Amino acid sequence: MRYIPRKLAPVLLDASRHFPAVVVTGPRRAGKTTLLRRLFPKARYLLLEDPDIQERVRSDPRAFLEEIQPPVVFDEIQNAPELLGYVRTLIDTRPRRMGQWLFTGSQEAPLMRGITESMAGRAAILQLLPFSLAETGKANLLHGGFPEVLARPKARSLWFASYLQTYLERDVRAITNVRDLVTFRRFLALLASRHGQVLNKTDLAAPLGVSVPTVGEWLSILEVTGQIILVPPYFENFGKRLIKSPKIYWGDSGLACYLLGVTSPAELERSPFLGALFEGFVATEILKSQANQGMRKELYYFRDQQGLEVDFLVPRPNSNLWLIEAKAGKTVRSSMAAPLLSLRRALTTWSGRLIVVHRKSRSQLPTAAIARGVEALDVERFVQELTANR
Repeated sequence: MRYIPRKLAPVLLDASRHFPAVVVTGPRRAGKTTLLRRLFPKARYLLLEDPDIQERVRSDPRAFLEEIQPPVVFDEIQNAPELLGYVRTLIDTRPRRMGQWLFTGSQEAPLMRGITESMAGRAAILQLLPFSLAETGKANLLHGGFPEVLARPKARSLWFASYLQTYLERDVRAITNVRDLVTFRRFLALLASRHGQVLNKTDLAAPLGVSVPTVGEWLSILEVTGQIILVPPYFENFGKRLIKSPKIYWGDSGLACYLLGVTSPAELERSPFLGALFEGFVATEILKSQANQGMRKELYYFRDQQGLEVDFLVPRPNSNLWLIEAKAGKTVRSSMAAPLLSLRRALTTWSGRLIVVHRKSRSQLPTAAIARGVEALDVERFVQELTANR
């Protein structure tokens, strides 16, 4: 597959002009290394998963860094977090040299703690997720957005199988001591069947015969390595009882399909998970748009105990708030607008847009209003709208 420009590239280049260090986080194989090496071809590249490099860092980190002439790309910095403190010292000796220290990392939360402690004010922190629809039309529900899957879609199943095996052996064991990897693998499949649902740890623990704290630990592993998305409930006080637990999605629809055993477009159309998979696809497109613009990730859902539910609430510029329903069907009906209109009436002050996002049909129907003030956008048009500041 030819090189596809990443939407994060301009933001990354701008950050390198204003910060001595730039950190790009995101799940494994999302394209972090490819992007940095393409944007900074003259930078030296060092993979910190290399055992020889790790030994040199541990034995004498100062000597290791003195041998390096920046700019330099340190790939997978979570394997040598002790370097951050020494890099900070070097930055402080030449604080006006920008874009000299470039890092990638696949374990977001532990890495962020290290950067907060060692590199505060010295590093720009960005996130690169797998390809979005805004970057390539090849990204879709069945294949997701990982670059290697889109480059070789016929090898999709083998790639995901290998990805999970590598992930289990490398990342999971690096973060915590999971003794029973077979049960953990079952947990991944069970979690895929809860894609798009409100998180219930007890519901996950019981079929596996593990404790709720164990499930919590496993969920934390998936979250810090960028495999799952937890969407919190919207926080505004509506004067009614709200559901407080987050909704959970897999971060890549292709991986979710693989875990659910969905292997073809025909199987996807028949799958009882089609609606949840499309909802998760819309969620990830929203988050990818925010990450690619260097924005803070802000995505919420709404559900109260009276049964009113809206899939997504997205804060936008100028204090606007988008209310969004994701529908996997290609035929849009006015009844789909009902939850959006109900929630709008419950909001004391509100300005923004009411949007029903649906799958694109071949008929290329124009954007339509399906109820007063409610727009119907196919997912491709919706993704385009996400990049517009309105």
